[in-house]
Amino acid sequence: MFENSKLSRFKVAKIIDCFCIDIDATKTAQLLGFNRKTINRYFLAFRKLIHAHQCSEKDQFVGVIEVDESFFGPSRLRGRPGPRKRGRGTLKQPVFGIYERNGRVYTELITDCSAQTLQAIIRGKVSPECVVHSDGWKGYDGLVDVGYDKHFRINKSKHFASKGIHINGIEAFWSFTKRRLTKFNGVKKNFELHLKECEWRYNKSTGQLVKELRTLISKNKNLMV
Repeated sequence: MFENSKLSRFKVAKIIDCFCIDIDATKTAQLLGFNRKTINRYFLAFRKLIHAHQCSEKDQFVGVIEVDESFFGPSRLRGRPGPRKRGRGTLKQPVFGIYERNGRVYTELITDCSAQTLQAIIRGKVSPECVVHSDGWKGYDGLVDVGYDKHFRINKSKHFASKGIHINGIEAFWSFTKRRLTKFNGVKKNFELHLKECEWRYNKSTGQLVKELRTLISKNKNLMV
């Protein structure tokens, strides 16, 4: 475990278990009889490790992938009435996501949902041999022209799936992430750490999460907590 930790290996293991089960810091402190600030320090250290690990993955996505954007933040801000618009004009934080069916998820904070922004990420993360599924947003116009000749689109105003074409996987990830973040009241602080943590957690058993986190910790024994 962490070489500079003042806690025993057994106690650190218990903190890891609670983190992977997704028990929040307050309840973990109550269950284990620790100060909540201590648990917060460990949880923050875990999230930084996970964030670094997720950002270090360089392999391009392969196979059938789904792309989509989502928006995080309050539905209304005091003093700013009116509808929220997709792309430019929203007050929420836009996030772009790539889902490899039966595989990984990749997320990235973006400034807008323009074709220039979205396609730059796709070209860096997705192999041109992939089968790409998206909705009809104009930001995906022209993917065929830049080498993604197996690009299929679903018109969600008419149906959610048609002949195997859908983006249900990435939309399920957005739903999972937003439900999870409600436990942290939307996470105004360290949002990107929590986002990458959701990316890491998605579709994994608790046993997988514990094993992976222990491996990350073993490779970073000098991490300060």
